[in-house]
Amino acid sequence: LRNIIGELDLDATLTSRDIINTKMRAILDEGTDKWGIKINRVELKNIMPPAQIIEAMEKQMRAERERRESILRAEGEKRSAILNAEGEKEANILQAEGEREAMVRRAKGEAESILLVQRAKADGIKAVFSAIKEMEPTQEVISIRALEALEKIADGQATKLVVPTEVAGILGSLQLLGL
Repeated sequence: LRNIIGELDLDATLTSRDIINTKMRAILDEGTDKWGIKINRVELKNIMPPAQIIEAMEKQMRAERERRESILRAEGEKRSAILNAEGEKEANILQAEGEREAMVRRAKGEAESILLVQRAKADGIKAVFSAIKEMEPTQEVISIRALEALEKIADGQATKLVVPTEVAGILGSLQLLGL
């Protein structure tokens, strides 16, 4: 009996009477076979360990419960951290998608704005061109307008002035006019 109980831990000893009974029956049956005795059943009715062992068992059970509690708490914290991280990740993804959508819409709006401004400028140029064409200006009027434009350019803060090659022709036209 001591050998069988020595193989088991205290918790298993108190809860596994069937295992102890089976092992004891096999050992006793084998030991009594040479005398012609057959043992069919062995029953261990009660196990009553000394008070010191009971105290040691209680300490062991408390330690085991605390260990399990610590493990469960750690697993809970781990799951919580994982869920928080997944939530944060999802929020970052949604925020990035929202920012991307806002940038796309802003870019489309700017593109439409630029297109409208350019169309308006084109329409203005067409209107000026049509008005000039309807007036049928002479070369002299065009030369005077070109000089006025050059005068406005020269009045600015620019350090460099680009003069078209046609200026000689314009100046020649002005001499003919007597200006």
